[in-house]
Amino acid sequence: MRIVVLERNSAGTDISMECFLDFGDVTFYPNTITVEEVRERVKNADIVIANKSPFCEETLKDAKNLKLICELATGYDNCDLAYCKSRGIKVVNVVDYSTAMVAQHTFTLALALSQKLPYYDTYVKSGAYSAQDRFSNFDVPFYELEGKTWGIVGMGNIGRRVAQIATAFGCKVIFHSVTGKSKCKDYLMVDKNTLLTESDFLSLHCPLSELTRDFIDREALRRMKKTAVLINVARGRVVNNTALYEALEAEEIQAAGLDVVEREPLEASNPLSRLQDSNRLIITPHLAWASVEARTRCVEGVYKNIEAFLRGEDRNLVNP
Repeated sequence: MRIVVLERNSAGTDISMECFLDFGDVTFYPNTITVEEVRERVKNADIVIANKSPFCEETLKDAKNLKLICELATGYDNCDLAYCKSRGIKVVNVVDYSTAMVAQHTFTLALALSQKLPYYDTYVKSGAYSAQDRFSNFDVPFYELEGKTWGIVGMGNIGRRVAQIATAFGCKVIFHSVTGKSKCKDYLMVDKNTLLTESDFLSLHCPLSELTRDFIDREALRRMKKTAVLINVARGRVVNNTALYEALEAEEIQAAGLDVVEREPLEASNPLSRLQDSNRLIITPHLAWASVEARTRCVEGVYKNIEAFLRGEDRNLVNP
């Protein structure tokens, strides 16, 4: 088998990928971005391993031997599934490898913002705490999670884990199903308006689709509580970044924690790049999935997908 790894560095250079040599000749590329690079690098491959590289007719038309695309991720919105199916190219992903870390990061962002940790860390390190005449400082109010309403969009593996943790903190959990087809009975399913108006914390864990693109827009933000904290660890375009910037500047919501933005890496033209107040906005560089443990599980998942494919089995097939 001729295997091409298009974005070797997306798993981190501290994580070994030598395991793929078990299956044949492997060519590793640190990163692959352009259509031209993808087309040239996959044309002789039997199996391609990638993360964000675009797969469509334009990039795959010359890849006559390609049989399997392995997403080094759960998401597969970089792939034209219908075209791949028409060519007999199977597309597989890795599921549930990052659930624990994404859920953990969701609460890292929520707690940092709701407890005003950036403010108090700066207060101490600036010398202001040492200069005061009392043992404590709580001049900027902060609040408990206990008794708050935690809203969720996307009640999959990650959404359910977040719901469990929120419940442990004493939150009431509600969720909205964008498709209306959720089978989850453990938590209260509500309509979008109820989700927006009642959530004290609103976390997003849904895939990007035409139903979720700009799900949080200017009108949605206006309906949220002024004290609400928004967390997006899903896909950047689920939240309209310009609308969020305007809402934060107008103090229409309390704060937002983002691990994803509309275009990555964050562009200078994105208005959120101008908001430097970490008490209102924290942005991390799409790392919620990327603990050492999660990245190791992801590579192992791809290995198992290839192993199954070579046995004639479909494992984690997303275009049956």
